Amino acid sequence: MKYTKLFEKGKIGKLELKNRIVMPAMGTGFASSTGEASDEIIRYYADRAKGGCGLIITEICRIDEETGIGTSNQLCATDSKHIPRLVRLAEAVHAYDTKIFLQLHHPGNETMGRLLHGKQIVAPSPVMCRIIGEMPRELTTEEVTAMAQKFVKGAVIAKTAGFDGVEVHAAHGYLVNQFLSPHTNKRTDKYGGDFFNRMRFITEIIVGISFACGPDFPVCVRIDGSEFIEDGLDEKECIHIARYLESLGIACLNVSCGTYESGATIIEPSCFAEGWKKHLAKNIKANVKIPVIAVNTIKHPDFAEALLEEGVSDFVGVARGQLADAEWANKAKRGDDVLIRKCIGCMNCFLVANQGRPIECTVNPILGRELTHGDDKLVKDGNGRTVAVVGGGPGGMQAALVLAKRGFKTVLFEKSDRLGGTIKFGSVPPHKELLAELIDTQEAELKKWGVDVRLNTQGTVEECRKIGACGVFLAQGGNPIVPRIPGVEKAVLAEQVLSGEVKLSGKNIAVIGGGVTGLETAEYLSPNNQVTVVEMMNAVGTTLYPSVLHYLMERLNKNKVEILTGHAIKAVGDGEITLGVMASAAEVTRKADVVVLALGVRSNRALYEEMEASFDKVVLVGDTEKPGTIVNAMHSANDKAFVF
Repeated sequence: MKYTKLFEKGKIGKLELKNRIVMPAMGTGFASSTGEASDEIIRYYADRAKGGCGLIITEICRIDEETGIGTSNQLCATDSKHIPRLVRLAEAVHAYDTKIFLQLHHPGNETMGRLLHGKQIVAPSPVMCRIIGEMPRELTTEEVTAMAQKFVKGAVIAKTAGFDGVEVHAAHGYLVNQFLSPHTNKRTDKYGGDFFNRMRFITEIIVGISFACGPDFPVCVRIDGSEFIEDGLDEKECIHIARYLESLGIACLNVSCGTYESGATIIEPSCFAEGWKKHLAKNIKANVKIPVIAVNTIKHPDFAEALLEEGVSDFVGVARGQLADAEWANKAKRGDDVLIRKCIGCMNCFLVANQGRPIECTVNPILGRELTHGDDKLVKDGNGRTVAVVGGGPGGMQAALVLAKRGFKTVLFEKSDRLGGTIKFGSVPPHKELLAELIDTQEAELKKWGVDVRLNTQGTVEECRKIGACGVFLAQGGNPIVPRIPGVEKAVLAEQVLSGEVKLSGKNIAVIGGGVTGLETAEYLSPNNQVTVVEMMNAVGTTLYPSVLHYLMERLNKNKVEILTGHAIKAVGDGEITLGVMASAAEVTRKADVVVLALGVRSNRALYEEMEASFDKVVLVGDTEKPGTIVNAMHSANDKAFVF
């Protein structure tokens, strides 16, 4: 498909962009501990520029070292010492005719004292963000005036470093947004009260930047289309703000939504449909004449094209899509949509970020490691030697891909009639369709790189010998855990249910196991059955990102799924189950027509010893090595194939 709108040139102020694709700000943790642009972050942004993106807006950039620390290893523009490395960053992006804006940021009450070296966090007013749980100190009038100048200084640093413009972050409940919103601004001085007083802080920032950097240096403002919180900014007020900001002479608006207190609206899990919030940007665009950038949970190029055709925005913000695939834009331009690794909305990138680690991506094991694991770092020494990969799950497919890129003749054995491993079944529950697309993409990658895929074929020692394999990757996955209890033979496996082998309707069902598989299987079954999830621990879904778990539990509650924690399966009877109460060791009996086991897997190493006796190199990846998630399998397979 040819995407005419998506690859049409566009302008922001006097700045011309090669297409309508924008990579909006996302925190990475790739900067140095001193706030300078590290080699890692430069390569990360350069790869997205090389991948065809028209405009890159950097992650949140610190403008205040005292109270403005949003994350560790955060880009900084607080001192001239940061300029040299920012120059390198701008140059690396410009080499691909991509433009770059530096995003100026202060977290306000959406940070923690431990990041501020024990200092109290600050805000316009002593209003606590309930997600953070720390009461901020109100900034004095003099401090607010001085803070505006720190934003201006950050813009001057950006211009000096050769950036094409700046973006003032006035959304997501951060400091500038907190001044705009009546929810957080309770001040009685010149920076609080009526609309114009609440606009004073951002006005001083924008006017100051225009004066210091000149009228031709583009200033973009990221704003909310709605805060989605009680007594916060609603759609009407956000339109009013947009029109006011336009009157100040800014070059463009970048429309998002939400604050930490409505956080899932900022970074949506997979249950949010593409374009669910498009009306926010469309209404703002209808009320201003300057260009509008907007994020809309975009996964697919055809959907991005449709948004532009509809007039929702002038530029599309493709955020996590470009974490998942740095070549998102180039592949779309070539019409290689199936080869785009789409973001699956699993939230793993932010799960690890919340732990203070650099972000990583489930479907892209290269993210953040482009300097060490990029395709240009592959040692292409395969020289046509044959390698066998046994198992066609995501790990096996990733290993086969990397080996093929290295020049090995790669043969992948898959015992079933299609690739995908257990994620074939993981893609069946509601809102998991993107997992099926991941299988399609990996399959297309294998075809492109000439991997010999042999379906319905057991990867035995004999088969591997036949092809003359110099080594074997075992990626057979794991075997479902089946407890040794009376009557367990009457139970069925979650895999059998999700595959359609076992069909259930009108039954009283006990799903044993409150992990991801158990909860998603319960959701799948709940429209037509009465379902209870039994979990021996005191909580379910503990490995899931909070917003993913929140919405999953909301749907389970809506479908009247009972969650029974602190109980373990002891026996399966006829129409009933016996459970052990973990807190008291007592036993209870409950009705259950069907028992579905979702207790995880054990590593399947059935072939390991035999393979090891027959081949010099035998490599275990994914669940075959150690039970884990898709991200574990992908990373394990990628890295082991990288050094094989």
